[in-house]
Amino acid sequence: MAEFSEGDRVSWRSHGGRAQGTVLKKITSDTEAAGRTVRASKDDPQYLVRSDHGGEAVHRPSALEKEG
Repeated sequence: MAEFSEGDRVSWRSHGGRAQGTVLKKITSDTEAAGRTVRASKDDPQYLVRSDHGGEAVHRPSALEKEG
């Protein structure tokens, strides 16, 4: 499983092709983020990211790719 740190530049598939942004934090417990309930654990983390267009989203590590 890929690991990301706060501040990492990442990209992911989006409706319009490919989106890019920055990792804000690693989520390791159930919480509310990006307008939804996020189910996460230490063994199944998710990442809160901010796109270059200002929106926030939560993604599993498998959906993210580290940029440059």
